[in-house]
Amino acid sequence: MAEHELKLPLGRSDVEQLHVGDTVYLSGEIFTTAGLPTYGRLLDCLEGKEALPFDFTEGALFHLGSLNKQRADGSWEILYMNPTTSTRFNPHMPRLIEGLGLRLTGGKGGLDATSAAQMKACGCAYLAFLGGGAPIITAGIKRVVEIGWPEMIEHYRVVRIEVERLGPLVVGIDAHGRSVYDETRATANERREQILADMRVSRG
Repeated sequence: MAEHELKLPLGRSDVEQLHVGDTVYLSGEIFTTAGLPTYGRLLDCLEGKEALPFDFTEGALFHLGSLNKQRADGSWEILYMNPTTSTRFNPHMPRLIEGLGLRLTGGKGGLDATSAAQMKACGCAYLAFLGGGAPIITAGIKRVVEIGWPEMIEHYRVVRIEVERLGPLVVGIDAHGRSVYDETRATANERREQILADMRVSRG
């Protein structure tokens, strides 16, 4: 397994160097939101119903929730940031990966095979965040650059954040079509069948 120091934005060749199980540290600007309605709204943007809040091209959109506080001078700070379950966004991610031109996405729990296939087609990878690792994740925040859709509740806003060595993050799905989630599930199913077969034999 390799370790990578990546600086956003990324080209396709940068992402294709990543493989399942590799460790990644990210610097540059990322985009985060944890709101299911927000992903639906992003799809509406792709259909021309309203303008996108940001240009996501060759960037990273992560399934991260955050508690934001606006300072007296109008700037923003994040008190904490933590991953949410990515599988909630399975219906949205294939279209968003292609439509937004994403190079990275991620959160916790992975995405399904349809999303993994789209990542392979578009040159995108999924990075796994440590669930419950808010202190580690928050430590990578350098500053809040901008808040998109501030009229939405905090977890639903799109937050543009400058990060420095955000990580460690683990490649869960790479741009070559491999998914640790699918592979783990397949291995578990194989072992389950063998365990059941052994039980039937032992019972005679």
